[in-house]
Amino acid sequence: MSNQRTPHPEAGATADAIATIFDALERAVGAVVAKTAERTGRGREIDTSQIQSERVAYLATELEAARRLRAYARELAEQGAPDPCIDDMACAFAAEVAGRAATQIDAHLDDFGLPASFLDETLGAAAVRAAIRAGVRDERLSALGRHQLMTRGVNNCRIDEIAAMARDAVRQFAVTEVAPIAERLHRHDELVPDTLIQKMAELGYFGMAVPEEYGGGGMGNLVMIVTTEELSAASLAGAGSLITRPEILAKALVKGGTEAQKKKWLPPIAAGDLMVGVSVTEPDIGSDVASIACRAERAERDGRRGYVLDGAKSWCTFAGRANVLTLLARTDPNPKLGAKGLSLFIVEKDPFSGHAFEMRQPGGGLLAGKADATPGYRGMHSFTLMLDNFFVPAENLVGEEGGLGKGFYLQMAGFAAGRLQTGGRATGVAQAALQCTAEYANDRKQFGKSIGEFGLTQHKIGRMATHIAAARQLTYAAATAMDEDESEALLPAMAKLFASDVAVWVTQEGQLLHGGWGYAEEFAISRYVVDAQVLPIFEGVKPILELKVIARALFA
Repeated sequence: MSNQRTPHPEAGATADAIATIFDALERAVGAVVAKTAERTGRGREIDTSQIQSERVAYLATELEAARRLRAYARELAEQGAPDPCIDDMACAFAAEVAGRAATQIDAHLDDFGLPASFLDETLGAAAVRAAIRAGVRDERLSALGRHQLMTRGVNNCRIDEIAAMARDAVRQFAVTEVAPIAERLHRHDELVPDTLIQKMAELGYFGMAVPEEYGGGGMGNLVMIVTTEELSAASLAGAGSLITRPEILAKALVKGGTEAQKKKWLPPIAAGDLMVGVSVTEPDIGSDVASIACRAERAERDGRRGYVLDGAKSWCTFAGRANVLTLLARTDPNPKLGAKGLSLFIVEKDPFSGHAFEMRQPGGGLLAGKADATPGYRGMHSFTLMLDNFFVPAENLVGEEGGLGKGFYLQMAGFAAGRLQTGGRATGVAQAALQCTAEYANDRKQFGKSIGEFGLTQHKIGRMATHIAAARQLTYAAATAMDEDESEALLPAMAKLFASDVAVWVTQEGQLLHGGWGYAEEFAISRYVVDAQVLPIFEGVKPILELKVIARALFA
């Protein structure tokens, strides 16, 4: 196979094609957002138009991903270092999004309340259709695939100097410390070893976005996301997700904790001395967080004021090993209060290894947990918990008395950070799948040559790389936005939604390109496939994320 990237016929017209596509795409998606916003009373009546709202949320998310990839291509050009591959990716991805949008809008014109002439004036115009055809030309994507095969899929995305230095250091750590144990953790469902946690702590991975005055690195969200991405490429549950839970609690403390609580909890979290589990979901309560039933009632034990917790929790990842749980409970029994009756607690516990544990308090309180078996995302274990008369001191209510009834909102702020992290985790898993697929396609011989020399393989790898690039730029943009405004919720949700879907699709494409060996545990691609399946589920399951976060924000 040639080491030279084949120029595509439309190279000189790429910028014009992108401009033509974006003009039509922006107008088309803007119109369907406006129409659906009007129909749903600016999002207040979104449940009356769920199907349409979900469709619009995804169209808007894909458009945002296309915008961010285009902006990255422009930034490189403005810096005097244009990258023809990134230009082609931006053009191909925008064209693919526009083609899908045209089909969706055409099929649902009546649902959107648009006139029959709408497409002719936007995505269906002759010049736009020609630009879309040019953008998705097979040779453009095949050439991108050949480039990925030549570079073996390695991510060399240009980022600022500090983030780039962090990426290089974390990548080396992931290769030497995480990758060698990743398969064993997965196949035997082992717990992440304390030795790895200690090494990550020494490198400051648990406090990257914690403010410096509380012992963190204060390096911001972009460095944190780059770190998450590289760790997840080596092992999602064995490393990439380890830094997410501390981040969720840290964000809640920074936003709503008292100064005393920040000084007490943030330094040991940043130092990696405290491992954190997040306990929100209940066996009968998933996306409807406001309906949480686990109770927290005022009590006094051994002369200390506090609360006793009673109820069940589920899908609490790392609950066994964790030293503290961030737990959302109902402090006001009035069900009509909904979210306003919830408060957020820091529940201290002993760390346990294994798949089950019991912790009994001298006063009779019980916290018991049992790990649920999962096909992937192993290494941390996700527990179902039972709390019976379990005492928590009053000073462990986040915000103390001022935090009563504010737990839902503090947890949602933490979840925005978690969604941003998931964008990074998903991009890392997808990137790992791309790299191992490019390696395999170069080395696997069939019919007298490597499978990477076949046009279909090149085309598939070109598309995989293009979608990963779009997911990465959307996630990086969300990180930068959260650095500027911690209350930003829309972009992290979009990054989580899109990057998770990309990870699921890319890992499955990679598995198919591995053929029969893609189903063998000895090849890492099989692990990436089952790990990716969890990404659209946690931190807001896909349909709820689309309706209750993205669509609602768009329409408001």
